[in-house]
Amino acid sequence: MDDDFFSVVKRQRACRRYLDQPVSDSLVEEVITAGTFAPSAENSQPWEFVVVRDKSLRDQIHALAQRAWSGGGRDFSLRHLDEKILADVDDGISGGGYATAPVMIIVAGDTERCHPKAISASILPAIQNMLLAATALGLGSALTTITLGFASELQAVVALPDSVVPQAIIPLGFPARPLGPPRRESFSQHTHCDQFGNAWGQAQ
Repeated sequence: MDDDFFSVVKRQRACRRYLDQPVSDSLVEEVITAGTFAPSAENSQPWEFVVVRDKSLRDQIHALAQRAWSGGGRDFSLRHLDEKILADVDDGISGGGYATAPVMIIVAGDTERCHPKAISASILPAIQNMLLAATALGLGSALTTITLGFASELQAVVALPDSVVPQAIIPLGFPARPLGPPRRESFSQHTHCDQFGNAWGQAQ
């Protein structure tokens, strides 16, 4: 058994503030390569990755996230998140934490290579591979989708064609502070045997 894999899985968590330290092309390439080894619908490999280093472009992208957050995203999260997590997310978006990432990777799906309804089933596994790879390489990252409410504007910022649809943005960089393991409820709280409501491990 590869214990290192499970160690990385249990350490992976969202990073919402980054050091002012460049990330080499070789590290970015390793993260993206990991993404391309994910499964995809009929092996269509519909992913496209736009690596954004230019600060003016990153600022435009972050401004879209801030618009979405102030336009209702924060109010929605306020009803569902505890204070500590909300403060962390708030710092990442309205506080500018995500904007400190020296790299943003826009992960998009090509609808000419894969049916639009199957795009997310192909892109999300690639994103998870990328997040795990970043953790293994000592990088911080996060899966963000708040900007997708302005998908057409995001497409315009980085010149994506209409057929290539943004699915997520991954800020990437070295964490500004150590990231401890994420808090998680036990798997048994969310696992059922045969039918929903039959607790895992409960005698039938």
